[in-house]
Amino acid sequence: MVVRGRLWRVANPNLSEADRASYVGDLMNARREVKAAKAAKDEPRLAVARRSVDAAKVALGERGPVWWNDGAKDFNRYLAKNTPYRVWYKQLNPSTD
Repeated sequence: MVVRGRLWRVANPNLSEADRASYVGDLMNARREVKAAKAAKDEPRLAVARRSVDAAKVALGERGPVWWNDGAKDFNRYLAKNTPYRVWYKQLNPSTD
C-alpha cells in the first residue's frame, strides 16, 4: 500500500477471515484505548495501549517478521521512488517524480 508516496506493509492475506477480523477488532480496541489514555493524560496507560496496538499490528502481519517467503526485502515505510517498486509506482502516479 502507498500513502503519500511511502510504502506500507498490508495485512497478511493468508490469514483466515476469522483471525483477520479478530486482530482488526483488537487493533481498533487498542486504538480507542490510546485515545482514552491520551485524553486522561495517563502515561502508563498510554504505554500499555501502544504496546497493544503494536501487538495487533504484528498479529496482522503489518509489523514484525515478514509474512511472505520469496526472500524479498521489506520496504515498509520507504519512499516508493527509492525502491525497486519505483517503476510500478510511477505507472500508478505518472505525475510523481
